[in-house]
Parts: sequence; C-alpha cells; structure tokens
Amino acid sequence: MQTLKNFLAIALSVLAVAVSADLFRLVGQWTASHGGDGPIAQAVVAIGSAYTEQYLAALVAIALPLLFLHIPASGERGVKRIVPWYDLFAAVLGFLCAAYVAVRFPALSELVSRRPLDGLIVAAVLIILFLEGLRRTTGNSLFYTSIVFMVLALFGANLPGELAARSIPLDRLSYYLVWDSTASLGITMKIVATVVVVYVLFGQILFKAGGSAFFTGVAMALMGRYRGGPAKIAIVGSSLFGSISGNIVSNVMTVGTVTIPLMVRAGFKPHLAAAIEACASTAGQITPPVMGIAAFIMAEFLQVPFYEVALAALIPALLFYIALFVQVDLEAARSGIQRMPEEEIPRLGTVLRRGWFFVLPFVVLIYVLFWQGWEPEAAGLLAIAVTLVIALAWPFEGKRITWAEFLGMLRDTGLSVLDLIMIGAASGIMIGALNYSGIGFTLTIVLLQLAGGSLIALLILSAIVNIILGLGLPTVGVYILLATLVAPALVKMGIAPMAAHMFIMYYGSLSMISPPVAIAAFAAANLAGADHNKAGWAAMAFGWTIFVIPFLFVFSPGLLANASLAVIAIDSLAAVVGIWMISASIMGFSVRPLAVGARVAYGVAGVMVFLPSVIAGPGRWINMAGLLLAIGLYVRDRALAGRPIALLSRRS
Repeated sequence: MQTLKNFLAIALSVLAVAVSADLFRLVGQWTASHGGDGPIAQAVVAIGSAYTEQYLAALVAIALPLLFLHIPASGERGVKRIVPWYDLFAAVLGFLCAAYVAVRFPALSELVSRRPLDGLIVAAVLIILFLEGLRRTTGNSLFYTSIVFMVLALFGANLPGELAARSIPLDRLSYYLVWDSTASLGITMKIVATVVVVYVLFGQILFKAGGSAFFTGVAMALMGRYRGGPAKIAIVGSSLFGSISGNIVSNVMTVGTVTIPLMVRAGFKPHLAAAIEACASTAGQITPPVMGIAAFIMAEFLQVPFYEVALAALIPALLFYIALFVQVDLEAARSGIQRMPEEEIPRLGTVLRRGWFFVLPFVVLIYVLFWQGWEPEAAGLLAIAVTLVIALAWPFEGKRITWAEFLGMLRDTGLSVLDLIMIGAASGIMIGALNYSGIGFTLTIVLLQLAGGSLIALLILSAIVNIILGLGLPTVGVYILLATLVAPALVKMGIAPMAAHMFIMYYGSLSMISPPVAIAAFAAANLAGADHNKAGWAAMAFGWTIFVIPFLFVFSPGLLANASLAVIAIDSLAAVVGIWMISASIMGFSVRPLAVGARVAYGVAGVMVFLPSVIAGPGRWINMAGLLLAIGLYVRDRALAGRPIALLSRRS
C-alpha cells in the first residue's frame, strides 16, 4: 500500500508539472505536424487538444485515491494504519468518477440544462468525495462553510429582503458544480495545478538541497551581532523562506526549529518566541517574489500579470517586517536581551562562499517574472531547472541530491498539495453556488446599503466579515469568498480594484495569528513548549500592522506603488515613522522605559503620522504635526535615557 501511495504522489507532481509546462499540447502539436495516422498518434493528438478541465480532472483522479489512502477519517496524518474497506472503496470511486469527467467533459459540460443521468450520478459522487476530502485535510470549518453556501443556493429565493436570489434545484446545482468550467474545475483548481504545485516543488528542491541552512546562516551572520539577535534571525530567515514557499506552517516548522530555541536561550519568553516566529512566517504569504496561492488567484481575478500584484505587495510587506523588527528590538532592549555569543555567529563571507549559488534561482525567478513578463508557472519551472543544475554542479557541504531523494521530493510535493487541491474544489463549489444563484450579487447590494454610502463604514464591515470568516478558514478560502462577495462592493464605492483585493487578502491572513484558530501561532507554540493562547495573543500584538495597513491601501495609493515616486516616498516614510511610534507605545519602551502618559503621547504621534492625508481635510498638516511631536518625544527621551521615571510600563 505504501508503494501505491508513493507512486500516486509522484504521479500527481509529475502530471501537474507536465500540465504547467503545457507539455501535452506541445507533444500533440508536434505529433500532428510530423505525420503519423496510427491509433497511438491519434491518441496523442487528442490528448494534446483536450480541454484544460480534462487535465484538471485527471489530476483529481490521482489526488482523490491518494487522499483516501493516505489520510484517515480522523484527519490525523503520519499514522501507520491498515486502510479500511470504505477508504479503499472511496479511492476507487474517486478515481473512476474523476476519470469519467476527464474523458466525457467536452460532451457533458454542454448538457447542464438536460442533466443526463450518468453525468448527474458522477457529479453527486464527486461532490460528496470533495466534501469528505476537505473535512479530512482542512477540518470542519471549510467543510461546513461549503455546505452552507450550497444550502444558500438551494433556498436563495427564501432569503429575506434584498438578499433574496434564485433557488436552484439540487440536481441542477450538483450537475453545474462539477460539469461547468466556472465551478469545482475552475480558476482555483487551475492555479493549484499549474502554479502552486510548481512552487511547492521549487521550495522542496531548493531547501532540501541546502537552501534552508544557507538562508538561516545568512540571517545569523547579518543579525546575530545585534541585541535580540535570534529574534531578528527569525524575521530575516522566515522572510527569505516564506517568500518562496508561501506555506505558513511549513515555514514555522522549517525555520522555527532553529530560531525558536535560539530565541528562548537568548532570554525571550517561550510564548513571545513562538509569536515572533508565527508573525514572521505569516508574512511570507504576502512577501514577493512568490507569495502564497491567494496572490496568484488575485492576479486571475484582477486579470493582471502576477508581477503587478507582487510589486503592489512589496511596500506593505516591508512595512510589516519593519514593524515586527522594531517591536522585537524594543522588546530586547526592554528585557535586556543581548546579542548571540560570538562563537555561534558565522561570518557572512564564509556563508556566502559556501552557498552563494542559492541566490541564482531567486535572480532568475525575479528577472523572468518582472522584466520578461513570464507566466508564474513558466518562471517557476525555470527556477526549478536552475536549482537542479546548481544542486548537481555545486553540492552544498559536499551533499549531492540523489535520484532517490529527488523522487522523495516529488512524493512530498504530491502529499503536501492534497489540502490545496481540496480547497480548490471547495472554492469552486462556493463560487459556483454564489454565481449560479445570484447571491453574490445581492450580498454586494446589501453591503452597500448597510454602509449607507460611507466608505469607512464599508471597510469596517468588510474587515469584520473577513475576521469572522478567518476564524475558521485558511487564507486562500477567506480571500476567494471575500473576493467574490465583498470586493465588488468595495470597487463600486470607488476603491481601486488592486487596493480592494489587497485589503481582503491581508485581513484573510489574520486567521494564522488570531485566536481561537491561530494556526501559525499554535504550531510555533508546540515548538517552543509555550501556552497556545498566550502565543496567539502575543502574535496578534506583534502583528498589529496587519489590522491597520489594509486601510492605508485605500487612502494611500503610494503604498501600493500606484503613484509618483515622490508620493510613494512620502507615504512610505510616514508609515515607517508611524509604525515606530505606535510600536514604542505598544511595547512601553523607546530609548528608555515609557510611563503611561508617554505611551499615550507616542501612540497619538504615531497615529497622526500614520493618518492618510486624504482622510481629513488638512491631512498633510496633521502628518507634519505628528512628525514634529514624534521628533520632540524621541529627542526628549534620548536626553533622559538612563534617568528613572515615576511609573514604568508593565513588562509582558
């Protein structure tokens, strides 16, 4: 059974890479142009001219059996077990039904109104298997949410007032959700199959070839000599790792195993060490050049090249890391946490000499994405090729990747994307149900009416909906739902589409560090041996900018690089000063411990500098006044540094 699972996982990765490279179409075109009338040649040409949905269905035909053979009904992974009969039955049934879709899609996708019996049975079975696979891979929240959206489509006409839409009969809805190209085999599944698998494999190869040790070494060499060095190593290392992987928990488990013990040994409390690593890893999915799956989906929703999304995300990501860096530095100063011991800090030159070649895939990736305008999947494939050449030409620390290890990377990639494939199917189900019933349109109208024409009110409503959904859904699930439900309302209020979608994606990230879910914080807490809830609340405090920066997208277009260089520079500088002042207020420490009154003054100055100039009439004057207040407070505290004050802030 293990051999079968390994084979399916490798086959899933290989097929996804082949689809990403458009290999089937290329081979089919070559075969058609070079003759050959035999049955094999005709089959190759037919496969090469298949619909994209047929390729996706073929991937599902591998993913569903693998899922039911690998993940038990409890959802607990990594346990040895005898596969029960019902999982074997589900695996076979999933393969047969998805394979049927792959073969019959061109004919049956045109018959939604007639709903032939064979297509209806296959659709019903696949929806049930998708939902059960979703429950096993992601938990109950997204499972129940998907069912709720199907129920809304079934009873749309019975919704109250302006929310009323169409009621879709169960047979029509079931058929549509599988056989229509805008549903379960739609945009999200396409991105998972053609983009995400490529970058997951890229991360596997890069870091198993020694990239993880190299980037951690660079971070230690750069930050180890500063106070609170281990925490700053976590920030730099996680930013380097997360910008490629886009997988938050993987980031925590890879980088955190090194940085969290270092932070605790240096003097950071365990829950603070977990919170810092969780925040740094969470920012990976909003940090170019790769980011996470939501960013690729955003590019498809906006119908813009991916590099435009990455460029827009650059300044906000830097602001988040600056805020985290400042708070870590202030916490280290307040708690007296010093630099790492000299003997534990590698020299930067030595680290670079040993692994300089790991920078090359980044250079190639950024060049073809931003300057050559390649599609993300093509750029990822080239980065994989460069990494493989590097791993063979310059083995890191004498370790060369073997054929068995490469197969292991393909296997691990196939296993790790099972949850994303199920999320892709669930996203298609939810989007299909909303679009087919018209509920997405009616909800947009209701949100506009509730906001009463106020942009601020609409943003606050959108943030609340984001936070509520984010309590149980992964970021990509929250983003897709809100991009369908809320983004149209934000755009109708005059918000730039890029700003509206970035607003949603940032708030979708909150579930990673916000209790009661806080997946990233809880994973880091396990490594630190810390209380989960304390780690979650501390992560929220360290990640406060995620709550604030999205509002700046709307009112400060310079932060999304959508303005002149002068405006971008002014908005960015104001944001940095505001972040420093507010962080000092939160931490209760600037260049010295702050009394309650001083903390309030720092907070007020930070908000005044932070305040976008277009919100209030004399906006720039408020910014200038805040800047002068900030300078005055800093100069005063610098002069008084070392002198006791009456009331110190309470240390966390």
